[in-house]
Amino acid sequence: MTPPPAQLPSVPAAQQVLQFLSTVLSQRGPNALPYAEETKWLIRQHLVSLVEAYQSLRPKASSFTHNDGRTVNLLQADGTIPIVYDGVVYNIPATIWLVERYPLIPPSVFLNPTRDMVIKLNHPHVDRSGFVHAPYLKNWIYPSSNLVDLVRSLSQIFSNDPPLYSRQNPRPNPNPTPNPIPSPSSSSNHSISSYTPGLHSRPTEDPSEVFRRNAMKKILDAVHADSAGLRKVQEAEMEGLLGTQASLRHREEELARGLREMLGEKEGLEQMLQLVLMNTDILEGWMRENQGKWLRDVDADDAFEPVDALSRQMLECTAEDLAVEDTVYSLDKALQAGSIPFDMYLKNVRALSRDQFFHRALAMKVRAAQVHAQVTNMAGRASLYTS
Repeated sequence: MTPPPAQLPSVPAAQQVLQFLSTVLSQRGPNALPYAEETKWLIRQHLVSLVEAYQSLRPKASSFTHNDGRTVNLLQADGTIPIVYDGVVYNIPATIWLVERYPLIPPSVFLNPTRDMVIKLNHPHVDRSGFVHAPYLKNWIYPSSNLVDLVRSLSQIFSNDPPLYSRQNPRPNPNPTPNPIPSPSSSSNHSISSYTPGLHSRPTEDPSEVFRRNAMKKILDAVHADSAGLRKVQEAEMEGLLGTQASLRHREEELARGLREMLGEKEGLEQMLQLVLMNTDILEGWMRENQGKWLRDVDADDAFEPVDALSRQMLECTAEDLAVEDTVYSLDKALQAGSIPFDMYLKNVRALSRDQFFHRALAMKVRAAQVHAQVTNMAGRASLYTS
């Protein structure tokens, strides 16, 4: 069971929403939301504008399950959509899911009727599961379409034709039950006259032949009924076997995927073990070389220094990467506090992100060169391990 998502505080709404969205959209790693980096700022703007226009809808992050069984963590706007019906304001509970490719494609909208609500049958824009297929969603155009206009369109549509009604006071059925079909005795004014054999009537059939024909007819009817019943049973069994086969195939794929993941994890752990052993050997060698050379007063800045050019370059890349990370964090705080305008924030973040990308790429190259040098060093000292 997925724990229910935490709701945002009610006041101040815009500031809390902006802070919440800045936090969840800036996450990295396994908890990162699956949205494109170039559209995250537009997603945040859409949700903030939605909360400012409709305070009954609040953004959350929760798990969404697709029709193919995939589960992904997505943003949603959960709450109620206000409508006006017969001069009275009603609230329609709904959830607007921002799918992975949003805002390039429209969101998925679902109604969430409570226990005392029922979805109206044959509604033109809502199916039995609560899925909404309104014209605004079908005619979604990027980047002009947005959540505020979507909710406004749904409010107008549902005000004209509400999709939910209460169980205690259901609306009368617009399609009354039709009159029963008259029986054959009441649909005809002529009764069937009894047969009276006449002079030119056909000869009477043999009673034994009639009995034999009736018996064969009963046997054939029984055989057909039994065969139909057996066919239904076999079809049900076949459907069950096909379902079991599909479930087994799905489990086989899951097991194969899990095995591949474990093999990949094993290889990663083996590589980490090799790095730990190499680093241990290097540290032990350094300890043997520098044993007895300690002074009483040692400056903390001079206690450690890069052993070679690659280590010095890795230290500089790491320091610059962390400095850019701290700068971006400070810019986020300044934007939330209103100290800098939004366009200046985007300009600086874009420039810092570009520099950070080059620093991290250079650090990866330096790390690969260090690993290669360590492997070469270990290969040169293979005699120490074989002796």
